[in-house]
Amino acid sequence: MTLHASLIEQADAFTGNALLLTGPARVGKRAVAQAIAAAQNCQGARGMDGEACGVCRSCLALAAGGHPDLLLVEPRATTTTGKTARRKLIPIGAVLQGRDKGREYETHIYEFLEVRPTFNRRVVIVDGAEYLGPEAANALLKLVEEPPHRALFLFLAEDRRSVLPTIVSRSARLGVAPLADHTIESALIRTGQAADAELIAFAAGRAGVLADLDGVRTALEDARELDNSLGVSLLSALEAAERLEKRFDPAWHPEALRFTWRERPAHQRARADAALDTLQSALEAYASPSLSYQVFALNVRDAFGMS
Repeated sequence: MTLHASLIEQADAFTGNALLLTGPARVGKRAVAQAIAAAQNCQGARGMDGEACGVCRSCLALAAGGHPDLLLVEPRATTTTGKTARRKLIPIGAVLQGRDKGREYETHIYEFLEVRPTFNRRVVIVDGAEYLGPEAANALLKLVEEPPHRALFLFLAEDRRSVLPTIVSRSARLGVAPLADHTIESALIRTGQAADAELIAFAAGRAGVLADLDGVRTALEDARELDNSLGVSLLSALEAAERLEKRFDPAWHPEALRFTWRERPAHQRARADAALDTLQSALEAYASPSLSYQVFALNVRDAFGMS
């Protein structure tokens, strides 16, 4: 059973053209959207709650990651040279092939929807609807209002208020809420994973955390190592920062560091958060990574009164 089965059931009764799924980062919005897409195209006997069968041709294609009727659109987090983008954005080039001058997107929404579905319904998942630029959003409006071949749009965002009103007004809304800790624990046990208390606390009910447990555990381990080294000596802190630089994953390490600091006094957390923000800004501005991490370690030591 899908962790958010009740949302799949609600979506199954939806007959419109666009759904806006909102909820905290990594709460499981993409998994819900993919489950909705699977249910919309399932060719087998679906469950009572509307879930896809999991064994028909359509479901197997989705599980293999190459479903012909599903398009995932995300903001570009890197530039064409591979560096971190200064600002996330879903440009108009994601919608119209002719406007994709840098050829950033392999498949474009407009062209994707011109083709009839292989199974039942073409589904476009826009993960990061808050990053839709005005041009891209305006280009989408006609498609959302009158989608070719009954296509379905699934817009995902952390906060409805950050999505352009033109998209919000044309979408029905579903909230994806965090799950209970015992549900996360049960999901870990079912997959043969250790349901340790730290991991469950870090997940905080967000099912999306379960999709990359190795990455999460590595980030938590690195955050603990850095935190422990700060009070040992300046040299120890700088060496830990050097190791952190080599393993830093922007998807998990910032959150893992803040999680590790969660029991420190508020004024210390605020200063450490500012140091982390400064580090990320420096990396986005292509500053020297080695120097940036060393400065970060020094700033956090100072925030915790260890200088």
